[in-house]
Amino acid sequence: MAKYTLHTSLQLWASEDEYVIESYDSEDLPLTINRHTGEITLAPLAANYRAYLSPTQIYGVMGILRLSTTDFLVVITGRVSKGKILGQEIFQATDYKVLPISSGATTAQILAHPIEQHLLALVHSHLYSASFIFSYEWDVTRRMQAQVIAQNDDATKAPWQAADVRFFWNYHISLRLMQQTADLGRYIMPVAYGTCDIQYGQINGQRFQFALMSRRSRFRAGARYFTRGIDVEGQVGNYNESEQIVITENNSKTAFVQTRGSIPLFWAEVNNLRYLPDMQVMERPDAIPALRLHLEEQVALYGSQSLVNLVNSKGHEQQVKEAYERNVKTVALPSVQYHHFDFHKECRHMRWDRISILIDQLEPELEEKGFFHVTAAGGVQKWQLGVVRTNCMDNLDRTNVVQSALAKWSLNRQLRELGVLSDGEMVDQHESFMVLFRNMWADHADAISKAYSGTGALKTDFTRTGKRTRLGALRDGTNSAMRYLKNNYFDGPRQDAFDLFTGAWVPRGPSSAYALFFDPRPLHTRAMPYIMSFAIFMILAGLTLPRSSDYSLQYYFVFWILIATATWAYIRAHGVEYVSWPRLRRLDEVIYYNGPGFRSRKAPKAPTYLQVASSAAQRGRLTSARPYHLDEVELGTNKRTE
Repeated sequence: MAKYTLHTSLQLWASEDEYVIESYDSEDLPLTINRHTGEITLAPLAANYRAYLSPTQIYGVMGILRLSTTDFLVVITGRVSKGKILGQEIFQATDYKVLPISSGATTAQILAHPIEQHLLALVHSHLYSASFIFSYEWDVTRRMQAQVIAQNDDATKAPWQAADVRFFWNYHISLRLMQQTADLGRYIMPVAYGTCDIQYGQINGQRFQFALMSRRSRFRAGARYFTRGIDVEGQVGNYNESEQIVITENNSKTAFVQTRGSIPLFWAEVNNLRYLPDMQVMERPDAIPALRLHLEEQVALYGSQSLVNLVNSKGHEQQVKEAYERNVKTVALPSVQYHHFDFHKECRHMRWDRISILIDQLEPELEEKGFFHVTAAGGVQKWQLGVVRTNCMDNLDRTNVVQSALAKWSLNRQLRELGVLSDGEMVDQHESFMVLFRNMWADHADAISKAYSGTGALKTDFTRTGKRTRLGALRDGTNSAMRYLKNNYFDGPRQDAFDLFTGAWVPRGPSSAYALFFDPRPLHTRAMPYIMSFAIFMILAGLTLPRSSDYSLQYYFVFWILIATATWAYIRAHGVEYVSWPRLRRLDEVIYYNGPGFRSRKAPKAPTYLQVASSAAQRGRLTSARPYHLDEVELGTNKRTE
C-alpha cells in the first residue's frame, strides 16, 4: 500500500484566472493552475469563489496535455463501478473534460484554429474510444503479486511512484504534475488502458469472486498494421498483461498471469489495399540486441518465459516464423523456452479440441511456473515463477483461444488449492460456472481486439461455447471485412491519437502539426478515386438514358468503362498511396524499406515528393506559402512562430 491514497471526492472551480481542484472531504490544500503563467501550486481556495462560481464534480485528474498552441487540463467527469477487489473499488471512466489552460480572448482564438481543432478531435476520439480503468486504492497498473512484493517499498511512495510505468497510460500527460516541487501525490492518478470484469461464482456450495483484468502497455502503442514488431528499446506492439484472480469468502486469493505481444522482430505488414498486405521482415543489425532487451526485461519482471508462437509454418507467415526462431536461438537465454504450434494446421476443420496437444506440451513448464497464492492469514503460499508469452500475427484471435485454454488449465489448480474443487474434479463439470468463465474470457478478447484492430475478436464462438460453429465462422467473416476497411481507410487518425496522447509525438508549435492538413501526393494521384467514382456514376446514369438505338450508347459505355478500369488499375498498382497512414509520425522507413530481409512483393520506390515534404516539414513550412499564421500562446506570452 502506498503512503497515502488518492483523493476520492473532487470538484473543479474554473475562473478566467485559474483552475482549482479541491477535495471537499479533506483539509488538504487545493491544486491550483494559474491560467496566465501556467504555475501549478497548492493554495487555499479564494473566498469569493463559493459566492459566484459553481464547481464541477470530477473523479480524477488525468494530466496536462501539450497541444500545438497551449496546454490542456484533462479530467474525468464520469465513471461506472466495475466492482471491488478486496474491498477496493475499481472504476471505468466514461466522460471527460479537456480544458484549455490559456485564458481570456486567446482561448477563442486557439479553439477556432483548424490545427488545434484537429488535435483536440484526436484527443477526444482517443478518450472516448478507449477503455480506461482506475481506482483510488487498488493499483490497477500492477498485478497482485507485484503489489505484494513491493508493499514495503510502497509505504514511502505516492501512488504514481509505485505504479508500473508500462501500464500507467496517462504517464506522459502527468509529467507536468510529477515535476512540481509541491507534493501533488494525492492528485496524480495512474490510469490503465485495459479491462476489469469482476463476477461471483459458486461451485460445490462455495461462493468465490472471479476477476479478469487486462493492462495494455503504453510503449509502442497503436493500431494493428502500424505497430507491428519491436523497437530498438525492446518494446513490442500490442503488449498486454492478463490476470485471472480468484478470491474466496475468507479472503484467500490466487492469481494467474499471462502476457501477449507482437513477434519481437523488426517486421511489418505493409497495407496496399489488397486483402493480404505485403509481408516484410527487416534484417537489421540491431534486431538481436532489441530481442535480447525484450526477453531480459520479461525475465526480470515475470521470471522464466515460455514463448508460444501460433503462426503458420507455411505461406504468408512462414518468413516471420523462421526469423523469430533464428533470433531466439541466437539469443539463447537459459530461462526462455520456445514452442511453435501451427494453430491453423493443428485445429483445421474446426477441431479446436486439439489445443490440448499444446497444453500437454506446455504442462511441465506450467507446473513449474505455477500461480500466486496468498492465504486468508496474509501469508504467501505460492509465487508465480514465470509466464507464458503467447503470440500469433495480431496477438488477438488465435492468442485469445490459447490464453483462455491456459487460463482454464490454471483455474482447475487454483480452485483445488483454495479447496473449492476436490482432487481430480474439473471445472468443466460445473456448467453454470463455465458459462460465466467462457463469456468473461470472450468479452476480454473482444476488448483487446477492439483496442488494436477496431473490431471484436474472431473465434469467440469457441471461447463462449467451447465449440467452433458455422455461425461463428460467418460472424468472423463479417469482422474480417470490417477490419480490412478500418485498417486500410480509417486507422491513420487513430494512430495519430495514440501517438499524441502517449507522447510518442510531441507538438512543438503550430508548424509541427501541418502534416495533418498537407497532402504531398501529386494532383493526378489524389484525383484518381474521384475520377473513378465519376466514371461509375456515368455508367449507372447511362442505364437510365433514353435509347434511340443500342448502337447509340455503345461508345458511351465503352468510354466510361475504360476510364473506370484504367483508374482502378492505377489505384490498385499504387495501393500504398491510398492507405490512411498516420501523419504525425510517418512510417516511410517501413513502407519503402529496401534493405536486407524479406518482402513478399517488391517494395515500392519512395516517391520524390516525400523528400520535398520531409525537408519542408523540418523547416516548419509545408507549402511555398504558409497556409496558417498563428500566435503561439505559451502560458501568458505571445510570440510569432515562423
